[in-house]
Amino acid sequence: MLVSALVVVGALALTIAWVLHQTVPKERLEQVAAAGQGEVFVSAIDVVAGLIVLGIGGVVFAGLVTLVIARRAVRPLGDALRVQRQFVADASHELRTPLAVLDARLQALQRKIAGGAATADDKVTADLARLRDDSRALIDIVGDLLEAAGGDSSAASTMSHPVHLNDVVEDVLRSMSVLADKRDVALRYDTVGSAHVDAPTASLRRAVLALVDNAIGHAPSGSTVTVSTRLERDSAIITVTDEGRGITGIKPTRVFDRFARSDPAPETTGTNAHASRPSFGIGLALVREVALRHGGSVRVAATSPTGTTLELVLPASNQGT
Repeated sequence: MLVSALVVVGALALTIAWVLHQTVPKERLEQVAAAGQGEVFVSAIDVVAGLIVLGIGGVVFAGLVTLVIARRAVRPLGDALRVQRQFVADASHELRTPLAVLDARLQALQRKIAGGAATADDKVTADLARLRDDSRALIDIVGDLLEAAGGDSSAASTMSHPVHLNDVVEDVLRSMSVLADKRDVALRYDTVGSAHVDAPTASLRRAVLALVDNAIGHAPSGSTVTVSTRLERDSAIITVTDEGRGITGIKPTRVFDRFARSDPAPETTGTNAHASRPSFGIGLALVREVALRHGGSVRVAATSPTGTTLELVLPASNQGT
């Protein structure tokens, strides 16, 4: 940009000097002719035409220089994006096999218990079923990451049918109840009606799980995290509310930026003491990416010293209503 600006300024300065030199009074022309000097003067029309040509040439040249500089400046960003996508694709692909093995072992254990080859009480059987659900959810998340990174075109075929929003939310709350109990936080689900959305189950689950996980991480001990769903016109709306101290240390509009972090929740003391979990500023950024990818949005609906409400809006499916 600096080089192109200097070129344009230099060309304009030379043009102005040349014009001032050539546009002289008639008396000066007569003096020069009488003295026999070899100066040449041009008409005003020629001057204007010259200015136009020089101006157009300067603009074109400046544009070309700017284009070259901009491409050089953007190239590292493009390389970084390609490296990031390649890393996500490679990591997700490498996770596929161990997750598949884990799921197969859990399934084999379930079959042994069901067939009488192994014994387990009802609690262990129920925990095993939840572990199996979690392993399959992880496999779906890995597939969703591969699709987002462009590393698996076959994953796109998993999207076609509408997903029941209420079922996804209930599944997330069951999975997150372990973390909530550890932090002495209650989970509550309020729903008005039934809604379906056109989004892969894995993507929708990732988004809801990140919202609930964020709320639990900022909720004080003994408080409640409330998740609600409702259908409003052509949109399915999910809201997650915690009873923390609100968003501090960062503008609410920036909480969905990658690596942006607000102040952590204060640690509690006493019998229910727990340490604040580290935050890397990625979860809410993933929520925004999922929302935008499927034609939705996410925002901070409210924040105050008594709590924060995050709202995820996705287009409702006409097939499921």
